[in-house]
Amino acid sequence: MTSQLIQPLSSVAAFLARRHASFVDGEQRPQGDEAVRVLRNPADDSALAETCQADLAQVEAIVQSAHRAFRSGAWSRLAPAERERTLLRFADLVEQHGEELAQLESLNQGKSIHIARAIEVGATVNYMRYMAGWATKIEGQTLDVSIPMPAGARFNAYTRREPVGVVAGIVPWNFPMMIALWKVMPALACGCTIVIKPADETPLTVLRLAELAIQAGIPAGVFNVLLGRGSVAGAALVAHPLVSKVSFTGSTEVGKQVGGTALQNMTRFTLELGGKNPMLVLPDADLDKAVAGAIGGGLLNQGQVCAAASRFFVHASCYDAFVERLGAQVAELKIGAGMDPQAQINPLVSRRQQESVLQHLQVARDQGARIVCGGNRPELPGYFVEPTVLAGVNAGMACAREEIFGPVLSVLKYEDLDVAVAQINDNPYGLAASIWSNDLGKVMDLIPRIEAGTVWVNNHVPLDPNLPFGGFKQSGIGREFGRAAIEGFTESKSVCITY
Repeated sequence: MTSQLIQPLSSVAAFLARRHASFVDGEQRPQGDEAVRVLRNPADDSALAETCQADLAQVEAIVQSAHRAFRSGAWSRLAPAERERTLLRFADLVEQHGEELAQLESLNQGKSIHIARAIEVGATVNYMRYMAGWATKIEGQTLDVSIPMPAGARFNAYTRREPVGVVAGIVPWNFPMMIALWKVMPALACGCTIVIKPADETPLTVLRLAELAIQAGIPAGVFNVLLGRGSVAGAALVAHPLVSKVSFTGSTEVGKQVGGTALQNMTRFTLELGGKNPMLVLPDADLDKAVAGAIGGGLLNQGQVCAAASRFFVHASCYDAFVERLGAQVAELKIGAGMDPQAQINPLVSRRQQESVLQHLQVARDQGARIVCGGNRPELPGYFVEPTVLAGVNAGMACAREEIFGPVLSVLKYEDLDVAVAQINDNPYGLAASIWSNDLGKVMDLIPRIEAGTVWVNNHVPLDPNLPFGGFKQSGIGREFGRAAIEGFTESKSVCITY
């Protein structure tokens, strides 16, 4: 039975019909001679919209705009309570336009309309309101000092946190709206200005957010959007001497390049990078819950999630049952467009990503992994890959070591827990992990042994605005969310007064 696709709102259709350009000084500003990129609908490969690609001159113009806005103080010196109220108005507008934004995200990125509504809009609005509140809670410390001279002098010493300045936010294509706002909101709460560089494939929701920011009362030049190739516009943005902070989310390979470039100007940077995230299932675990957790934590957004579970270490005593149940349930998932409300697996973001995942699957076959279900390109016009369960996987196989970023679940068998932990940690990534067990003592012993920035227990992948998020090893530098995010967009200044 074929499901009826959701028809786009008239406002969505009108937005898609426009030719979009970089957002500078409060408006989209096409130059007239820019190269044009045609965005594709991942569900059917049809033309979706057109964007103008910025050149180096436009990179300069957009950074200068953000720099002028910061130096003017129209935002950075605004009373904290007024910044908070303005950001709350911004959150209200995002909520009011939630269906429009969710549809744009589903059409542009390919994800389920349900995920777009619940996560890209719903969870993100909660994050926006949380971060808006930080505008009135930035604080320093009063310190006792023991300075011995001049004799008899008294001192008052304290620290204050000040906005770092112009921020470059580099956003990936998997959650374009949500991750953009992970950077925009704390930066603006601190009084910074920001230039968001979205992925070439998925710029539409960020452009709409910039329009809503102006409507909320955020001054022109405070929130800018730069369109263009990462190797040209993105590289020039990161290297610009007026950029004081780079916040990058993306692959480890590109993240290393970003960090190296930023260091040339001593630009502060935060890198949230890749992951090859383990799920460790102990013998006493509730298998039904673990299988459901594997599907939810591994196939969310078709596995295009940096923290997705992708390698599953299951004890030998329950391995066969786990594989059987997981394979049976994954095989029943309905494949279809993101705008199909009945579809459970949707297209990948691009033809390039589809080919990458299919190549990973071929390598897994060649190395001896057994395909329990899936493993193929379905007979559909878009960028689909069947959700796949791999069994008979060992820790040396590429599918157990490399980030695939697709709907591929690799199941490994273990007998000795210490060996399993060693294999879990024998990986260049350390973003996240989960442990599945009802034995609290074992869980508490295992948590400090797992080399990951986040360890979930009996769940995988939920995030909260107050819970720091980031990785060990090559999964990144720095943390997002909570106080950690605020510290990342401010500089600490020490003040010492003699009296």
